[in-house]
Amino acid sequence: MQQSKKEKILSGHIPEHIAIIMDGNGRWARSRSLPRIAGHKEGINSVREITRICGEIGVKYLTLYTFSTENWKRPRAEVSALMTLLHKTINHEIEALNKNNVRFTIIGDLNTLPSSTTKGLSDGVDITKNNDGLNLCLALNYGSRQEIIDAIKTMVIKVGQGEINSDEITEQIFSDLLYTKDIPDPDLLIRTSGECRLSNFLLWQIAYTEIFMTETYWPAFREEELMDAIFDFQSRERRFGKVSEQVANTI
Repeated sequence: MQQSKKEKILSGHIPEHIAIIMDGNGRWARSRSLPRIAGHKEGINSVREITRICGEIGVKYLTLYTFSTENWKRPRAEVSALMTLLHKTINHEIEALNKNNVRFTIIGDLNTLPSSTTKGLSDGVDITKNNDGLNLCLALNYGSRQEIIDAIKTMVIKVGQGEINSDEITEQIFSDLLYTKDIPDPDLLIRTSGECRLSNFLLWQIAYTEIFMTETYWPAFREEELMDAIFDFQSRERRFGKVSEQVANTI
């Protein structure tokens, strides 16, 4: 009997951490003559399905680029609608996430989000903090350049206070000051909608991440599209600066 794509993927190396730039909600809606918010609402269905599948196949971390620091530049009405939708979604989904042993976490600056949204997010983190299944991480009000600047500021303070000598600073010490200090670097980064840029997302962390770009808009990105991305990932040789012969000798 011929194996399904999912069965083939399960027989290979499953990425420990998948990060996704969820793009194309507005264009998906426009292509159907719908308001932009309809695309964001349908995108939640994609989040739900991709989260479920990642949990089923053994992905340990799923980081979703939900709202960037630059997204505040969008029309005020859309930003307000997004915040309301986010608040309602977390309240609605957290029980199911907890039931499925999903740990919910957040990276980014929550201080400028509406207080009701922040409370709902914080409650979700607290409710699921002891779960040991898939770690679903939302990047909210997140910008990688600001994350790096914040880490540098902290490092300067530590050096100034004598906690660390500047000659002792390593990549690992710096990584431990980032928002993602408790999360391994992504193995696979997926961007939907056909755009080919990183949009200020995990710039430090994706130094050796495999990148997969798809034309599919996020609201249409479901199991088949995820399987395609992972299947492509499994076909690649990850050398991390080495040559093929060196990689082969470590297997």
